[in-house]
Amino acid sequence: MANIKDVAERAGVSTATVSRVLNGRSPVAETRARVLAAVEELGYRPNVVARALRTARTRTLGLVVSDLRNPFFTELADAVEQEARRLGYSLIIGNAGESPEQQDDYIRTLLDRRIDGLMVSSAGTGSPMLSEAVDAGTPLVLLDRAVPGVAAPCVRAEGGAALTELAAHLAALGRRRPAVIVAPAGTPTGDERLARFRTALAAHGVALPAGRVGASPDPSPTGGRQVMRRLLETAEPPDAVLATDNLMALGALDELRARGLRVPADMALVAFDDVPWFAHLDPPLTAVAQPTGALGRAAVHTLLERIAGRPAGSVLLPARLVRRRSCGE
Repeated sequence: MANIKDVAERAGVSTATVSRVLNGRSPVAETRARVLAAVEELGYRPNVVARALRTARTRTLGLVVSDLRNPFFTELADAVEQEARRLGYSLIIGNAGESPEQQDDYIRTLLDRRIDGLMVSSAGTGSPMLSEAVDAGTPLVLLDRAVPGVAAPCVRAEGGAALTELAAHLAALGRRRPAVIVAPAGTPTGDERLARFRTALAAHGVALPAGRVGASPDPSPTGGRQVMRRLLETAEPPDAVLATDNLMALGALDELRARGLRVPADMALVAFDDVPWFAHLDPPLTAVAQPTGALGRAAVHTLLERIAGRPAGSVLLPARLVRRRSCGE
């Protein structure tokens, strides 16, 4: 793989000149043309560490979201874009599609575009480029999902109070066999929601055994339907299900309807992450709503603090329970 020295030798200039050209600061058109021709010929891609050399600001921010198919992340990206534009910044968005490899590809691309800072709602449990970006001095803010080992502030919602309220709500409605569809499987976010809900249920004398917890690597309606099928085929099927992802909640609903089971008469159903059209389902779906707009705005402001070299800590905003009719209210 070509490096900056190879480009300098091919173009007949110094590595400092190559750096100036790549950062848009070469005053001589002929020199710039030679360097860019060498870059193209050698297939050179500046590595992340080289970004420490830049001093110019582009007033462009980057955002990588784990899966734009999920309405929650679509709304989150929209909130980030609106706030960035209001503050005079452009936004470039990449969709990781829940793939750490695809996430790394987008992070590399965004860094090559000389963005001023980066926001990432990480796919899975993170990817190598996150730590590399931090090590190179790129201002980084994690959004919605914390990533172990990555030293960057995280802007996310805290669902503990809403899940405590949900546990009390289900217990009051006589639901004694709750189940959970966890998504994304194995992530700190999914594990935290499961642990908080289990603890809240225990306060009402309601158990959540491992046999009533299902997960899928596919956070989609298909994945939700598959997990719901497995839960229904256990010796003691649940009488209430919390899906910690809105698309998986829809898949669970599809499986219940395919089996002729009624919500809420036969099964209570709750989604974590509310979307506007949940209110228009039959029955309207009870959900834990995250403050999407506030999260997006807070992420932009936290990143701008980092870009300015000021300290900026993590931000935790409360989620809330939206009671509708899918639990038998």
